[in-house]
Amino acid sequence: MPRLEALRSDFGVLRAMLRGIPQGGSHAENLQGFYSAQADDYDRFRERLLRGREQLIARLVAQLPPQARIVELGGGTGRNLDFFGERLHDVASFDLVDLCPALLDRARVRIARHPQVRMIEADATTWQPDAPVDCVYFSYSLTMIPDWRAALANALAMLKPGGLLGVVDFYTSSARPAAGLVRHNAFTRQFWPRWFGHDGVRLDPAHLALLRELLAQHQLSEHRAAVPYLPLVRVPYYVFVGQRFGAE
Repeated sequence: MPRLEALRSDFGVLRAMLRGIPQGGSHAENLQGFYSAQADDYDRFRERLLRGREQLIARLVAQLPPQARIVELGGGTGRNLDFFGERLHDVASFDLVDLCPALLDRARVRIARHPQVRMIEADATTWQPDAPVDCVYFSYSLTMIPDWRAALANALAMLKPGGLLGVVDFYTSSARPAAGLVRHNAFTRQFWPRWFGHDGVRLDPAHLALLRELLAQHQLSEHRAAVPYLPLVRVPYYVFVGQRFGAE
């Protein structure tokens, strides 16, 4: 994309972000109002912002059985399908679930070449597949779900025993995180929740705390990423993969 056109594209996305997510409608209506004007440029802009997705998928793929059944909750445009590479051909079924029609319109184009992938417009807190699955993951979507606890409970309910739950997302630590975890300074803990909250992204230390509590056997790494047009700051994010154990 030529530089001037790219800048115009970025300006359109930034303008939508500065306006913030609409308020007063249902969650689905607010998402549609926020993303409809930026859907065409969504992937290109967020490619520089949403780090760790490829790392998450690589960790999941390394542990998945052949002919796995996979669900992505809050799958948006379906961009994460590309990170599976050739392994996607070995997947028995892949359900991409999202509430926002504007983003799903983009996903529809991407999944056309993957007959095993279904696009489903539904709520991540209530939708269930027709049979238990091997893997469920959230990629920068858990912080967008108002009732995130219900979304996690719903995700765990989909999983087979031994199934994988993956999350990559922004976060900030608590003032006193558990031993061995990163402790963010006061500026980080205050700035980023306010910055992202304007766009309906809810950073909460309780997300990671509950994931670690629900899935004691897990892999976790904590990172920082650059933010477009904010060269002096880095936003924290984490990559989590846990395994569910229990009776059928």
